[in-house]
Amino acid sequence: MNKLLRAAAIQFNIELGYIDANLDQAIAALRRVSSQGAKLAVLPEMWSCGYDYRNLTELAKETPRVLKEIQTECRKLGLVTVGSLPELENGSIYNTAYIIDNGEQVDSYRKLHLFSTMREDQFLGPGNRSLVVKTSLGRLGIAICYDLRFPELFRKLALEGAEIICLPAEWPKPRQEHWKTLLRARAIENQVFVVAANCCRVQGKLDFFGLSQLVSPLGNILAIAGEEDTELVADFDFTEMEKYRAQINILADRRADIYGTP
Repeated sequence: MNKLLRAAAIQFNIELGYIDANLDQAIAALRRVSSQGAKLAVLPEMWSCGYDYRNLTELAKETPRVLKEIQTECRKLGLVTVGSLPELENGSIYNTAYIIDNGEQVDSYRKLHLFSTMREDQFLGPGNRSLVVKTSLGRLGIAICYDLRFPELFRKLALEGAEIICLPAEWPKPRQEHWKTLLRARAIENQVFVVAANCCRVQGKLDFFGLSQLVSPLGNILAIAGEEDTELVADFDFTEMEKYRAQINILADRRADIYGTP
């Protein structure tokens, strides 16, 4: 793994149910961050269509086509890309993050924690495994939106070797302070980089605040968005991460004999 990596979080207003419009936005943004030297790009949660529950089954049928186009683009650009889409399998729909490495789908992760407040559990099936995936850029841990509130998942990803945690999200107002605090906490307590890509502006009846972030293992905010469409780009220094881990060896100092493992 290179000691320096340029990463990007892509934030845009998802047009509810309009796959082609969202796909055009995503591809244009991937091209822009690539032109700035980014090698890792994270897209928002359900970025192709949003939570259009009434039409989700039909929208999920389009995901293979969407993936194919993103794979083609990432192959051209030499990008590793993470973003979540609706996945249809055996009559069930999942909120699934796909990891594309230079055009190849290397793995996928189904959202573990479904946000019952927004009725996700009524329309979506839950995942059944965590994921740390080896890519050409290093080991990525994957989580989606509401997963952020469950620190045991992030600790498990760190213990399994994650160096960067990628978090696609649709996190709405008025809980932006929770978002900002939890992103820094997850980075600090696990000594990992975090790339969090949120959507922004109004989608259906919800208003999203954006505030996508790139956070260092020390909890430094390397880049933070406002509330409008944008792309964030920042450099990750893995030498700094390794130095910090050597100084304060959190994972080695754990008392698993007392409180167990995640």
